[in-house]
Amino acid sequence: MTSGEYKDWDASSESFGNLFDCEDGSTVCSKEGKEKRLRKKVRYQRQLVEYHSLPGYLRDNEFILGYYRSEWPLKQIFLSIFSIHNETLNVWTHLIGFFFFLSLTIYTAVEAPRVIDLSSLQYFPDMIRRADLQKIRSEILNCLPSLPNMPDLLKLKIELRTSFPSMDFFSSLSGWNVVELLNNCLPDQFSHAFRTVDHDPNGVKNDMVKLVAPLMVGPITRWPFFAFLGGAMFCLLASSTCHLLACHSQRLSYIMLRVDYAGIAALIATSFYPPVYYSFMCNPLFCYLYLGFITVLGVSTILFSLLPFFQKPGFRSYRASLFFAMGLSGVAPIIHKLILYKHQPEALQTTGYEILMGILYGLGALIYSARIPERWKPGKFDIAGHSHQLFHILVVAGAYTHYHAGLVYLRWRDQKGC
Repeated sequence: MTSGEYKDWDASSESFGNLFDCEDGSTVCSKEGKEKRLRKKVRYQRQLVEYHSLPGYLRDNEFILGYYRSEWPLKQIFLSIFSIHNETLNVWTHLIGFFFFLSLTIYTAVEAPRVIDLSSLQYFPDMIRRADLQKIRSEILNCLPSLPNMPDLLKLKIELRTSFPSMDFFSSLSGWNVVELLNNCLPDQFSHAFRTVDHDPNGVKNDMVKLVAPLMVGPITRWPFFAFLGGAMFCLLASSTCHLLACHSQRLSYIMLRVDYAGIAALIATSFYPPVYYSFMCNPLFCYLYLGFITVLGVSTILFSLLPFFQKPGFRSYRASLFFAMGLSGVAPIIHKLILYKHQPEALQTTGYEILMGILYGLGALIYSARIPERWKPGKFDIAGHSHQLFHILVVAGAYTHYHAGLVYLRWRDQKGC
């Protein structure tokens, strides 16, 4: 009997022995099972290898020297999400980011009409207290003879007085006809309420316009904002999945890296949708021109990332430069927005958020391509603190900054329209 055959026979004998033990008592069986699972777990933990032992397709950063998983079975790969290796924080930074943006998306969808700032209505109680309903009645009876008693206006006054702090009175507006009637009565005043600055401060009509005009503007479409949130979630989930599964095999690594690059391109492209759409919604030509350009650029980047050579470590700087160039393409619409709305505080506020977002994304790309800080002390940042983890954190921070810019856009357009 050869040594190999002897080992196989010995292993089989041990299995039969365990089997007889299990028949004699469940305690022994349970103990043997736990020991076997523990040995298997330790065996995979000990399979963390160093950089020089990796196959070529897993060699991406020569400054991270150890704690690599290499060609593990899928079951053990999924379990490794709860173990320590050099991809643990890469997985969790973006997985937590995904659930964070999923929560933001649900919150925004549920609270969509209320996430906007209603500070423009803060003077309503004083206005109601000062309002002379007799003068208002005589003023609008010229065009509203069918409302001699003004029941809806009286109801509006009572409702505002009692429920203004919580703004709950908006939910009951659907049953009133005062808004529709006033719109028919004073269409010019209401349609230009937010764009007109030369109002007579003592005019009764102007008081009514200020009182009711905010209720006349319905919420604008939200799809550009949700497109951005969808792009952010896709990017974060794709990145987390890639870092978890890419060590399984060369084929799966090939697929997951392309999904990861597609997610980055999707995040950058959809990040332009809210600023472009809401900045130029009143100028359809520029709106569709900018949206079309960034969409084509994003799709082209995704297609380019499908080329085999694009994933090689030598193209790290080219990958970062390509995504950085996509980000720079947003400079033109931002400058155009500032030219069109240089006197609008919302334009300046959103631009501030967008500059901060660009700084965070750009800093992340720079750290990623320069491989800082592990370049300075190879092996010291294998588990925590290396460039890819910092890149992930900065991406989440940049996307969250852009979320706040989107809320400003929604508030701006919901209140003022075009």
